[in-house]
Amino acid sequence: MNKIFTAVVHREGNIYVAECPGVGTVSQGLSIEEAVSNLKEATELYLEEFPLTSYSYPVLTLFEVPVHA
Repeated sequence: MNKIFTAVVHREGNIYVAECPGVGTVSQGLSIEEAVSNLKEATELYLEEFPLTSYSYPVLTLFEVPVHA
């Protein structure tokens, strides 16, 4: 059985960091594709050791705050 997970990717310097908020796994790569591929592998390995007993999809939303230069 396959499940779909959310990946959140952001850049830190010269690398991309990918996080799976539903599981708590994190990985990185030199491209977005590499970071997500590494995250998929890390998540698969994590779930082999710690199987999901339940899962709910995270809510992704936007919000605005004032930024002073």
